[in-house]
Amino acid sequence: MQNETCDNKRREVLRDALTLALGSGAFGTLDAHEQRQTKNKGETMTRFDRGLAQLQAIDGEAGQKVIDSLANIAPDLGNFIIEFAFGDIYTRGELNLQERELITLSSLLTAGGCEPQLEVHINAALNVGITPQKVIETFMQCIPYTGFPRVLNAVFAAKKVFEERKIA
Repeated sequence: MQNETCDNKRREVLRDALTLALGSGAFGTLDAHEQRQTKNKGETMTRFDRGLAQLQAIDGEAGQKVIDSLANIAPDLGNFIIEFAFGDIYTRGELNLQERELITLSSLLTAGGCEPQLEVHINAALNVGITPQKVIETFMQCIPYTGFPRVLNAVFAAKKVFEERKIA
């Protein structure tokens, strides 16, 4: 119950900060923000609400930890992640969540140096039903294109996640 109260308060603070920023013209006008709202089952659901729901469904606690870690230094970055990445991109229709996570894993591996983000998305991949074997096979597919060092880093990130989750 206490966590739920904290979560609700955090959402209120984030919404208030976003409303203030939008009202100040920093990101356009409040009217423009309101126009980005969509209808969902008869209720108005903002990009933030959609994104937060997706983030929680996909990344769970790990995703919220990322957002929380940004609160004191770059809260707008947390909002961008929630609204854009999860509210706009992850809610598009053509790909399912498993396909999106496999693409994300491949992209993070290819970029290199993204092991903390890889760990979050390896967890997300497992959360949406991708098997540990498919995670590793996805990384193996990248060897000819990115090389062994990046694939090794990704495999070791997966090993860490699998051990934490007591999978391997």
